[in-house]
Amino acid sequence: MNRIQLLAAETFHYSYDNYDDHLGVNARFDRLMPNDVKTLEKATDEKWPLNRSAGELDVDPETAKNLLESFERARLIVDAKSPAESFRTGVRFSIQNAVAAGLRDDEAIETLVAQICYRAADLSYLLKQQNRQLSEFSGELREEPDY
Repeated sequence: MNRIQLLAAETFHYSYDNYDDHLGVNARFDRLMPNDVKTLEKATDEKWPLNRSAGELDVDPETAKNLLESFERARLIVDAKSPAESFRTGVRFSIQNAVAAGLRDDEAIETLVAQICYRAADLSYLLKQQNRQLSEFSGELREEPDY
């Protein structure tokens, strides 16, 4: 997949493998979502007012706001400096979402575990796409944050 397709997968909450499986058989994945992502990127870069973004996307302002926020997160993941940084950023967002939703019980924990597993699958996709090995990023994955 190319950058726009990866951004579409992230923005619209699809795993990379799932999105890739729909390419060539579904106009939504081939054309519609990538076009929306291009619009979201232009809106973000040019700092469009929310109402303009909503109009260009043909959605209500609340949906446009959510899409813009999702796109901004997607761009941080897709444009990360390495597959390892992409993975860490995606996991961080998954944990933040889980905490915001109330990580209080076993069901919520299992949902978070599933999201982290999806992130691992996305990392595998990126590594395969780049013909790289996980071991190349071992040090980066083990880095401790500086506070």
